[in-house]
Amino acid sequence: QGSLVNTDNSLDLAIDGAGFFQVLLPDGRVGYTRNGSFSRNAEGTLTTPSGYILQPEIQIPDNVTKINISADGIVSVQIAGQVEAEEVGQITLSDFANRSGLQPIGESFVVETGSSGAAAVGNPIEGGFGKLVQGALEGSNVNVVQELVDMIETQRAYEVSSKSISSSDEMMQYINNNI
Repeated sequence: QGSLVNTDNSLDLAIDGAGFFQVLLPDGRVGYTRNGSFSRNAEGTLTTPSGYILQPEIQIPDNVTKINISADGIVSVQIAGQVEAEEVGQITLSDFANRSGLQPIGESFVVETGSSGAAAVGNPIEGGFGKLVQGALEGSNVNVVQELVDMIETQRAYEVSSKSISSSDEMMQYINNNI
């Protein structure tokens, strides 16, 4: 889980807790991602920045003045000229028994494998799934400064080991040549 970053875009969604969004990939497989940066395509369907369709498919009409996505995934829209908001869909999340068994395929997508187990699908907030936060995206879960410090420490340890091996080799060579 990375930190949540507010974007104030009504189609940006962050998952606060466990779960993945389901996306239909071009090869027919379902991909899973935590990147909730969605937009509408020409038909009004919610898609990823790459144009892959969110599953289950949600259509948003053209004449919408406001989009509201609740913490439990209900998508409702305010259509121009209407008083009541209209519910247009339900976003579901997926999770896996063994998340480390998922296979990364690029563009922040993963696919299920035999070791990850089958996807458990459910509504946000229910059954251990996280809640949705509208108008926010999940930031990186990596502390860049700490990772850089760790890399420098590792590099220094490698240099020390390399120099000690070189020194030992030189001593052995000296002993071998002079005895």
